[in-house]
Amino acid sequence: MRPNLLGLAPLAAAAAFWTLGVASAAEPAPNEPAVAPATAPAAAPEQPKAEPAPKADASSPVGRWKTWDDNTGKAKSIITIYEESGRIFGKIEKLLDPEPGNPDPKCDKCDGDLKDKPINGMRVLWDLKKDGDEWSGGKVLDPENGKSYKCYIAVVEAGKKLKVRGYVGFSLLGRTQYWTRE
Repeated sequence: MRPNLLGLAPLAAAAAFWTLGVASAAEPAPNEPAVAPATAPAAAPEQPKAEPAPKADASSPVGRWKTWDDNTGKAKSIITIYEESGRIFGKIEKLLDPEPGNPDPKCDKCDGDLKDKPINGMRVLWDLKKDGDEWSGGKVLDPENGKSYKCYIAVVEAGKKLKVRGYVGFSLLGRTQYWTRE
């Protein structure tokens, strides 16, 4: 079930709708006469309880992941990972702590088509293929330095974390980050 704009389930949303006064008799518009409601609104018939949304496959990297700054330990961005034609891709959905005065930074250190493109919405993982318990053979982009690296990813800790290993040449020469599932 998809949440509504308030982020509430339908019955809770209806309760909030009435409790917050959104549906109560408001001041009449300037050109309309004031009319008192004849009766209180009838209680809505009881709805069957909705089934909870199925949980994402804990062994799959598909979903939303929070990244962390290696130096400060602060949450840095939300990455959405998705599958397309049997391959895994990821894009930056949102930067969580952009620089003051620069709410929509551009990738000024990137080359080619990505040069000076907004980092929000940028694809940073691409072409990863399933290989046993991990996905490999693709690339990861570091927008801070504009460089892309070979990479592999693996879901760890019962689906709560994603191990992301970027490297040059072979995997011993690289860096590993752990992203947390949203």
